[in-house]
Amino acid sequence: MSEESRPAFAAERRERILELVRANGTMSLRDIATKVRASEVTIRRDVRALEAEGLVDRRRGGVALPGRIGHEQSYSGKSGQCAVEKAAIAAAAARLVRPGDAVTIGPGSTTEAFARELLNRTDLTVVTNSLRVADALAGATGVEVVMTGGTLHGPVRALVGAAAEQSLAGLRVNRAFLSGNGVSADRGLSTPNPAVASVDQALAACAEETIVLADHTKIGADTMVPTVVPEEIAHLVTDSSADPEVLMTLEETGALVHVAVVAGERGQ
Repeated sequence: MSEESRPAFAAERRERILELVRANGTMSLRDIATKVRASEVTIRRDVRALEAEGLVDRRRGGVALPGRIGHEQSYSGKSGQCAVEKAAIAAAAARLVRPGDAVTIGPGSTTEAFARELLNRTDLTVVTNSLRVADALAGATGVEVVMTGGTLHGPVRALVGAAAEQSLAGLRVNRAFLSGNGVSADRGLSTPNPAVASVDQALAACAEETIVLADHTKIGADTMVPTVVPEEIAHLVTDSSADPEVLMTLEETGALVHVAVVAGERGQ
């Protein structure tokens, strides 16, 4: 009998999987396999067993805590996750911004990293409801920052509500750069909070095309409120740990997928 098939080892491995998911909220099977030092096939079997006990929820390419579909994580909690991947995604997404562009940028730790990549740009107008995005661009002399109105939604440091949506009505920009908590070929981009989702929809509606920034933990995940349907995602910028099968299904809906090279992967 191999070590992986021994009950004691399986129990220890599954306990470790639970610890990882509880710490991160959602994780891809690939990340779990790397941290537990087991094959994805083994992890998939463990996740099925844990789901049968009601301890986790499976989703395409990953796993989440039960009920995670409606959960909104704190901004500080999200900021510390996948920081290296988010930096690579931000740099890749910045290459899609052209001189003279007007863009909308939604809230999130990935879009905040993206905003920092725009600090040295000139002749750029940014419309945002994110306090963190606005703060990141505060010292950019060549970037005009326009804030929406609205009511502060603390967990994502963003302005939401009717005033935010009305301030976007009638605007026309080149591109919308949005993040969220899940991206799937079935439902597109989604987020747990209806108020945040409504403003994300408005940010996308005034743009000629929508660009989604999502690290691998979001790929294949679904959360409560869809914000951008799959067919309206023009570009998806993610990292190399994203589930390739899910990326293929997203490409089939029309999205152009950009896989950012994470620091440390270059030259491998």
